[in-house]
Amino acid sequence: MTPTRLFSAPDSTAGSCRPESPYGEVCAIHQPNLFPRLATLAKLFTADYWIVLDDVQFARRDYQHRARLTSFDGSREPQWLSIATHLPHGRSTSIRGARLADPIRCRRRVAQLLADHYGHSAHWQAFKRRLEPLLAEFERTDRLADVTELSTRLLLEEVGWPGQILHSSDLLARGERSQRLADLAWLTGATTYLCGTGGMRYLDPTAFRVHSIEVLPFQAPTSGVWASAREVSAVHALMLVGPYALRRELEVLRGRVQNNGSDRFRDVRSTS
Repeated sequence: MTPTRLFSAPDSTAGSCRPESPYGEVCAIHQPNLFPRLATLAKLFTADYWIVLDDVQFARRDYQHRARLTSFDGSREPQWLSIATHLPHGRSTSIRGARLADPIRCRRRVAQLLADHYGHSAHWQAFKRRLEPLLAEFERTDRLADVTELSTRLLLEEVGWPGQILHSSDLLARGERSQRLADLAWLTGATTYLCGTGGMRYLDPTAFRVHSIEVLPFQAPTSGVWASAREVSAVHALMLVGPYALRRELEVLRGRVQNNGSDRFRDVRSTS
């Protein structure tokens, strides 16, 4: 699932041919999150492949080591599921450098809080079995990114995502963040970069235009199963409607977003 060769962006890509696209055309780049929110999961599901952004600075206020849970029946207040994390290099520690402070205790906390919040769901027993490899990961490694990426992969597998996963730490891209994201997309052959609402606030589209890569804004719906898509873990929606119904929701959104991207591309060509 992860490429073994190392890609490197040239100092200038002017006149450079686009690399082959063995992974697909639509790319999402995102940090590994612990049981990501439904909006994040939907963005990854919409992409042909996900580049795990694992070599950027760890941020405690983000979702890299925590997830917000709320019970499917509304009987519990939202609660943070947090994994105690040690940063060997202080605030400059990268995501892939972050370590689990107490893996066994973290394992117990993950298992207990998920059971407390979702144990009464009709879909819990099947999901509980799927959790076993993730819980075993706490005994195999103390790397936070290994656990959080696996939690995301588990959810993507639950909804049948057919895409591939790469890692930014296997790719050599340049410094400034818009330029770096554009390089990562270009190096892997993307023609379209999916950008969430947060990224659209800082992204410089010029870095992508140089590579002839379309920046496609991504925003999840806000009603029905999507009502809390930007606040709580996707586990909530999974336990509410089950994997098959959630997959249908994600497929409809994926088709809508990608069709909008195709329409935008045709409009640009017709006016050029």
